[in-house]
Amino acid sequence: MEYTRELPASLIRVLIVDDLDLWKDFVIAELKERPDLHIVGFASDGLEAVQRAEELQPDLILLDISLPKLSGLKAARQIRILAPKSKILFLSGESAPAIVGAAFSGGGSGYVSKMDFAEELLTGIEAVLQGKRFVSASLRDLHDLIETRDPDFKDEWSAL
Repeated sequence: MEYTRELPASLIRVLIVDDLDLWKDFVIAELKERPDLHIVGFASDGLEAVQRAEELQPDLILLDISLPKLSGLKAARQIRILAPKSKILFLSGESAPAIVGAAFSGGGSGYVSKMDFAEELLTGIEAVLQGKRFVSASLRDLHDLIETRDPDFKDEWSAL
């Protein structure tokens, strides 16, 4: 499903990173709802995600956290350096406060819980592309708590 032809400037180039093919299939099906979203590549582990992000310089990266070889959190930190214009929307089943906090402090612009995937993926994508922060409804109370915590507490997330 990769294309090497030139794309119109109005298309948003998307890199999908998940180690489960089933989730990739779900994401592909949802993205078909938005003809302006064009999948330019896939990655199945964190190291490959970093490589593909640097190579493709996508507009948007849909990034799982639980990945082999290099976690999505660590991959995001490297992607921030190698593809600084790419927006990162985490798509994960993880809901622990430390993980969600680390996702944002590591360069994520949004976080969609896989539990809320069908209802919120496209909304999350739209928000992130508009430069807004997005958090799934099921995690909003958690996110509000994270945002009001002591800044020193947030620094603990960088170790994840």
